[in-house]
Amino acid sequence: MPTAVLTDRERTAVQAYLRLLHTVRAAFDTGRPGAPDTAGPPLVPPSVLAEAEAALARAGLTGNEEKFFRLVRTWHPEP
Repeated sequence: MPTAVLTDRERTAVQAYLRLLHTVRAAFDTGRPGAPDTAGPPLVPPSVLAEAEAALARAGLTGNEEKFFRLVRTWHPEP
């Protein structure tokens, strides 16, 4: 697999996206033993979403999903 060298802005965008992804997964992970019991629908804090959107914009990745997800796969490959 080729190795991509991410710019600081690209790395920041990928890290913000991964934090958002982990936050969303945690919010929807309410049916498992030991998961928090929440009343109402799971919510993602607006600050987490705003951080990801701002980081994508600074990295020039808004609207360029193909390049962005290639960077995500390079940075954080699925097991």
